[in-house]
Amino acid sequence: MSKKVSRRQFLTYTLGGTAGFFASTMLFPMVRFAIDPVLKEGGGVGFVEAGLSEKDVTDTPQLIHYDVEAVDGWYEFIEKRTAYVFKNDKGKIVALSPTCKHLGCTVNYNGNPKFKNEFFCPCHFGRYFKDGTNVPGTPPLKPLDEYETKIENGRLLIGPVVKA
Repeated sequence: MSKKVSRRQFLTYTLGGTAGFFASTMLFPMVRFAIDPVLKEGGGVGFVEAGLSEKDVTDTPQLIHYDVEAVDGWYEFIEKRTAYVFKNDKGKIVALSPTCKHLGCTVNYNGNPKFKNEFFCPCHFGRYFKDGTNVPGTPPLKPLDEYETKIENGRLLIGPVVKA
């Protein structure tokens, strides 16, 4: 037994299908536009020039400023970054983030005369030893982030954060 489609049902199905087709062709680019940055694979930051030669790095932490080319969705821009760079007791070049792990304030090396040879956060009196580890009993619960470093052609390059 076959069921016949009336003219009215045929017209309803045809117009509904056509409207759905047009709606999907209009919505697809909008949805794609909205979610495209999420689907893009992140361009991990490699090593960048730090503006120092190997001989300029001393055993006293010095604050340096350097630029990183970054991509955020479709936007490409230059991100300004800072790091404390020094040679540790073993002669290895270390680069530490100056951002306190407590509330994100900027730490200073020898920033408080009471705490010599330490990083000090003035926001809540957070303290870190020279190697970046937090002083027990002070607000920060984690050490400062450390960046990868390497030397190429006598110049210091700073890379991504070392994964702990």
